[in-house]
Amino acid sequence: MRLYGVSGWKNAGKTGLMERLVAEIAARGHSVSTVKHAHHDTDVDQPGRDSFRHREAGAREVLLASPNRWALMHELRGAAEPALDELLARMSPVDLVLIEGYKRAPHPKVEAYRQETGKLPLSDGNDTIRAIASDCPLPDATLPVFDLDDTAAIAGFILKEVGL
Repeated sequence: MRLYGVSGWKNAGKTGLMERLVAEIAARGHSVSTVKHAHHDTDVDQPGRDSFRHREAGAREVLLASPNRWALMHELRGAAEPALDELLARMSPVDLVLIEGYKRAPHPKVEAYRQETGKLPLSDGNDTIRAIASDCPLPDATLPVFDLDDTAAIAGFILKEVGL
């Protein structure tokens, strides 16, 4: 599968860019899946729901199925977080997997950058970043810089990079 990432500092616009890229690339006729990495304790399940109760009781995996979707939740129960490659191996084949986060992983990325974060671009020390999607001019950048809101141009760049 072809992989491309969106990385950046917290509140830099990664999730919004991901959402727009998925819509844009899917509208161009390509199948897209996503991986979202969270550094904090996150839960997709809600307390009191049956699946939550199953997990709380000690189930290692809970598969929730309905006529519209299914979801598999896997509790690590103290085991190490799986590597990105292990997680990708569990996914169904698609044209492109967009990955939010995993800024140190070896796949190519576009950096979402907002000046208001007060931080320098990640691309200064990360050679897997191929372009920057920014809300401000970056005259010293050595990489292509796109307007953070120019989804069509960013999508076009990504699709060209992965050969789609």
